[in-house]
Amino acid sequence: MSITMSRAQRGTLAAAGLGFVVVLLDVSVVNVALDALRGRFATDVSGLQWVVNAYTLAFASLLLTTGALGDRFGARRVFTAGFAVFTLASIACGLATSLPLLVAARVVQGLGAALLVPNSLAMLRQAFPDAQQRGRAVGWWSAAGGVALAAGPVLGGLLVTHIGWRSIFLINLPIGVAGVVLTLRHAAAAVQARGRGIDLPGQLTAILALIALTVCFSEAGRLGWQHPLVLGAALLAVLASLGFVGVEARSKEPMLPLTLFRAATFSTASVAGVIVNFAYYGLIFVFSLFFQIEQQMSAQRTGLAFLPMTAVVMAVNIVASRSLHRVGAKRMMIGGMVVAALGYLLLLPVSFGGSYGALVVPMLIAAGGIAAVVPTMTNLTLSSVDAARSGIAAGVLNSARQVGGMLGVAVFGFFVRDTQPAAFMRGMHLSIVTAAGLLLCGGVICLMGIRPPRELRCGEGHASRLAGEG
Repeated sequence: MSITMSRAQRGTLAAAGLGFVVVLLDVSVVNVALDALRGRFATDVSGLQWVVNAYTLAFASLLLTTGALGDRFGARRVFTAGFAVFTLASIACGLATSLPLLVAARVVQGLGAALLVPNSLAMLRQAFPDAQQRGRAVGWWSAAGGVALAAGPVLGGLLVTHIGWRSIFLINLPIGVAGVVLTLRHAAAAVQARGRGIDLPGQLTAILALIALTVCFSEAGRLGWQHPLVLGAALLAVLASLGFVGVEARSKEPMLPLTLFRAATFSTASVAGVIVNFAYYGLIFVFSLFFQIEQQMSAQRTGLAFLPMTAVVMAVNIVASRSLHRVGAKRMMIGGMVVAALGYLLLLPVSFGGSYGALVVPMLIAAGGIAAVVPTMTNLTLSSVDAARSGIAAGVLNSARQVGGMLGVAVFGFFVRDTQPAAFMRGMHLSIVTAAGLLLCGGVICLMGIRPPRELRCGEGHASRLAGEG
């Protein structure tokens, strides 16, 4: 049946879609510029890790709180502020004259991304009160994000090769201006919910724990595990994590309700989210370095090298979502993780002088397995909690996935810290084995932890799976 949208609805959908597009572009586009950044700032793998993880760190740690800000001050207002912050930070990234300035600007970019994603969905919920219309709108929003995720490496490669690395950030300027104009012109002012508080102690301890953990793994490759900074960061990460759990257990309005983890299926889906992003984004980082530094591929060729993998992720996401009821969530989760692990293990014969053609099939197998897990874990998450808590449950899953991706880049970056061919290949093989081993462990966890769901809600829950992806 054809569904007609009003002009205001179309404008709101376009604004929300553009917000999601810029967030996912900056998740994927930076990887193809790693070699250019290494040459420009004379940095090592540790420095490149910070360029990638600074963005993810801010995004992951603030994702839950920014949703609460939208409830309190209005989604349109917070979304517009997010676009402004993201755009200004992108300009700062493009104009950065040193690595510390670039990393600082990437942190602010991550803040803007965290403001954009949950509030883009909140604007759609308000603009489309009819459930059928809303489902179609969120489907278009998801599709825009999927296209951005797939096109990011290719677009980034073209820009870096023909214009320069600064262009991958400066291209966000026209998108940001268009997004702000569309939002102010078409999005309705949201009703503000004053009752939901901001868990400031929980937010601060979470940020401290994630920063310390990132410092520990990122700097260990450069300074060694015995260095006081690395040991101190490890200790601080443990203490801050314990402090976060204590704060959340006592808080009347926690940013992370610990009672959610009493449901075995919810806990299992959250762990699966960490594992999947750890493996996927950690190895994307490793293979970006392999293509550009070890095989001397241009940024453009590197972007094209990832295109089959990202295209398969999009296609299998759709197929897996439609097959979920027939196959069953538990079998889909276990099967997806086993297939992904098999695909990664088939990459072990890769060598410094090997051809790209030998990598294509294993990469497609691994991507297909990962893509089968992503929508399934989201549906499991939403089916394991009451409907009134579905928003916070989805936020927790997306935060867990972002943390997993950040840790994957940090750990695998440590493994490949030495870019001499022989040492790099040892680190790359260790990364592949680690990713495959974790995925197989994830399959066992799913076997033991997933309970028969009360209901699998594939409508809005599935469509919102991309919130915070990357």
